[in-house]
Amino acid sequence: MKAIWNGAIGFGLVNIPVKIYSATETTKLDLDMLDKSDFSNIKFKRVNESTGKEVKWENIVKGYLMDDKYIVLDKEDYEAASPEKTKILSIDQFVKEAEVDSVYFENPYYLEPQKNGENAYRLLLKALQETEMAGIGTFVLRESEAIGMIRSYNDEILVLNRLRFDQEIRDYKDLKIPAKKAPKPAEVKMAVNLIKQLSQDFDPEMYKDTYSDALMKIIKQKAKGKSIKAKKAEPAKEGKVIDLMAQLKASLQNSKSKSAS
Repeated sequence: MKAIWNGAIGFGLVNIPVKIYSATETTKLDLDMLDKSDFSNIKFKRVNESTGKEVKWENIVKGYLMDDKYIVLDKEDYEAASPEKTKILSIDQFVKEAEVDSVYFENPYYLEPQKNGENAYRLLLKALQETEMAGIGTFVLRESEAIGMIRSYNDEILVLNRLRFDQEIRDYKDLKIPAKKAPKPAEVKMAVNLIKQLSQDFDPEMYKDTYSDALMKIIKQKAKGKSIKAKKAEPAKEGKVIDLMAQLKASLQNSKSKSAS
């Protein structure tokens, strides 16, 4: 793996030199866009909307549309707005992991201690494990300010989760959320029973991204000249009044049957 960031974690007066590595990778197939007529690669050009002529990179600027007029930004404007470049991820506060809602989570990164930082790295890891806390702080990644949460992962490594800023979370007040009408106690009891019946320890290996594998299988079959028949998607059920109790009872019975088999 290649490090994407070199710096240090600021933990009080202790600096822990670390490297950051991306903890995830895509499993999606890299497909090219082709011309249907002869399967030639599609190339994209930057074209002037008014003249239809291609524009060279050196002649392209960026601007913000305000009051039907573009305000063009130059290099100095970006530099003036950029956060102060620093190689320190300073922990500003410690919080309970459970207090950070998953809606704020963005990308996970592995933290690796650099030379002479091993002891402080292990110290922070152990302290976070015992307190069940996570450290929150800001850092600069790829010229932009980011907020991150440092926590223990699998009791053997520190993980940095990049978080979304609060102003990035959309307001849901415009959505048509059901009115606060309490469901029937009997329905709640049966729903709770169903949840308990289906409860188990989370095992991420249970869930696989099968789409790319299935697509590659189809690619290999087509390469051999075999025809492919697509499965028809089931139509969505129309919204109608349903008997919740009947569905819950059937769900519980179905769950019991699967457990017995």
